[in-house]
Order: sequence, then structure tokens, then C-alpha cells
Amino acid sequence: MDTLQILFFLIIGATTLAGVYILVAKPTIGNWAFASTMCAVFLVYTLVQIAQEGLVMFYTNHSANLTGLQVWWDLVMCVLIALFFILPRARKVGMNVIPWALLVATTASIGLLAMCARLFWLERQASAASNPVSATA
Repeated sequence: MDTLQILFFLIIGATTLAGVYILVAKPTIGNWAFASTMCAVFLVYTLVQIAQEGLVMFYTNHSANLTGLQVWWDLVMCVLIALFFILPRARKVGMNVIPWALLVATTASIGLLAMCARLFWLERQASAASNPVSATA
């Protein structure tokens, strides 16, 4: 097994654990620190990928065959679905959604993770302001 295959299976394992946590713990407000960390990790990974393979590989990877195109289509739909659910919450806490939507449109998951981190931080601040007793507990 080569390094990329090991990384593939590590990502499957990590996302499975994250999914189980979300289902079992039932968090009501997201963790801004975790979202920020994931954003930074994925940004660094993406920058390494761009440095090694170039920006053209994004196009090549998603336009070479029907599978690549399906993965591209899936990514675009997932980002749009995420925005559909996130934007009302973002507006509720006063985020200016146009710049965030543009960031998400140009960087996909990187921008989405950054937007979620900001949203979760603002939601936590709003929760603390409306219930100062639970904020100190």
C-alpha cells in the first residue's frame, strides 16, 4: 500500500469517527476551534497539492472521465446543500453572507469550514450573551 492509499483509508476512518460523534453526542452548537483547525489542515494540504501538481490538476481530475465529472458534480451539490442550511443561521447571527458565499464558491470546503468556524463562534457568543450563567459553567 502506498502513502496515498494509506491517507485515503485514514480519511475514511477519521470521517467515520466524526460522523459517529455527531450522531451520538448530538451537539447543538458546532465547535469553532475544530472547524478552524480542519480549515487550516485542509488549506495546507491543498497548498501542498497545488505546489506539487498545479491548479490545472483540479480541472484535469474532474474532466478526464465520467467518474471525475461525477465527483465534481457531487462536490458542487454538497457545497450548495451546505450553504442552503448554513445561510439562514449565518444571517441570524449577523454575518454578511455574500463575501462568505463567494469564498465558499471559490474554495469549496476550505471556505465552508472557515464560514462554519465563524458561524459557530458567533452562535456561541450569542448563546453566552443570552445566558451568562451557562457560559461560565
